[in-house]
Amino acid sequence: MNSRRFDLIAFDWDGTLFDSTAIIARCIQAAVRDVGGREPTFEEASYVIGMGLMQALAHAAPDVPKELYPQLGERYRHHYFAIQHEISLFDGVLPMLDKLKARGHLLVVATGKSRRGLDEALQSVLLAGLFDASRTADQTASKPDPLMLHELMAEFDVPPERTLMIGDTTHDLQMALNAGCASVGVSYGAHDGSELTSLQPLFVAHKVQQLHDWLLVNG
Repeated sequence: MNSRRFDLIAFDWDGTLFDSTAIIARCIQAAVRDVGGREPTFEEASYVIGMGLMQALAHAAPDVPKELYPQLGERYRHHYFAIQHEISLFDGVLPMLDKLKARGHLLVVATGKSRRGLDEALQSVLLAGLFDASRTADQTASKPDPLMLHELMAEFDVPPERTLMIGDTTHDLQMALNAGCASVGVSYGAHDGSELTSLQPLFVAHKVQQLHDWLLVNG
């Protein structure tokens, strides 16, 4: 145990392990168009990735009235599930997770996805056995609220100083700060490196291999 700095490593999903940022942003844009709202720019749609679905849609489409939120969510799910088969893991993710698992880290997922969406993704990429636990936004609270990290730490009795959060958005890194945990950012997802750096990550990786190398030395 003492040879590792972190016992529990929590990963965000979309944009961190799963190469889905562009598709999610396009689905958000299409859903807003479908209900007659002002289409957000790609940057605006990308910014909300990581939040819970309805929080993200409300932020991306502030002109859409609340009574249309159920329709907005339905249209997003319609577009996303139609093309989710096109999404895959980033190259290098599986070897990285295998190495961390072999070293004895507890690996968990803390994501803004729904429970249904994460379960389908885990099944489709054959990752179910690699993760010890997961929390989704519809089970707890949406990022940057620290509740999902608090629950995961409590489940394994791991303190914040032995927990690391890895994610591609400021929502992920702010959640880590709110939970008292260290974080690492990845700039190949939804938010760029300069945004991530402002939230005091230990490191910002620009490629999966950089993340892999850093974790093996510093994790």
